[in-house]
Amino acid sequence: MTDKILIVEDDLDIANLMRVNLLELGIEIDHQADGKVALSQALENDYAVIILDVMLPNMNGLDICRKIRDERPMQIIIMLTSKTSETDRVLGLELGADDYMTKPFSVRELQARVRSQLRKVHLLQEAQLPSEQVDTALLLGSLRIDQKNHQVFLADQELVLTATEFELLHHLASHPSQVFSRSQLLESVWGYHHSGYEHTVNSHINRLRAKIETDATSPKIVQTVWGVGYKFNPQGVST
Repeated sequence: MTDKILIVEDDLDIANLMRVNLLELGIEIDHQADGKVALSQALENDYAVIILDVMLPNMNGLDICRKIRDERPMQIIIMLTSKTSETDRVLGLELGADDYMTKPFSVRELQARVRSQLRKVHLLQEAQLPSEQVDTALLLGSLRIDQKNHQVFLADQELVLTATEFELLHHLASHPSQVFSRSQLLESVWGYHHSGYEHTVNSHINRLRAKIETDATSPKIVQTVWGVGYKFNPQGVST
């Protein structure tokens, strides 16, 4: 099945540049410049990835991101922000964007980011195929991470995670007590190693803690090792 991507961008030159270079990857492209129309289109169709600009007519990208995330937690969203607009970048990540790129960006970076997110989509699709394999869920105390169904349960309560939050938690929990730097997590979970994007990791850690920790301000499960990075603490999960 051909992957389909929705580009939401009102600058036609940038939109056409993305379209041309993503078509080289064998991807089907839809484009929309109007914010409100784009939201309807995003919710009415199945897109592997949505590339979403912040500044749009009729509805801004941040509001669109929030509404999509409320309806479709697993939808992959890449935000496009201005290089000078750190506030939009942070807000986009806090609202649930999986990744972001700052404009102007290189064609190579665009293709690499999209390939990385598509790999995540394909792994999810493969995991949901019928299989005779035994249950390979991770069990750590009262925490159960079901990779096949992309579900997480804590004390029998299901946690609603985005696709990237799930991958981040699964990666950390698969290596209990091992400390990972932000750069290592970018490479392992996001599939790239560009300096300047470490805040992506910070925001996802914060979002994950808000869902998994009893007190996100004093985390027991996903802990910070100051000056180094983050680790999964198995002792922090109740039995």
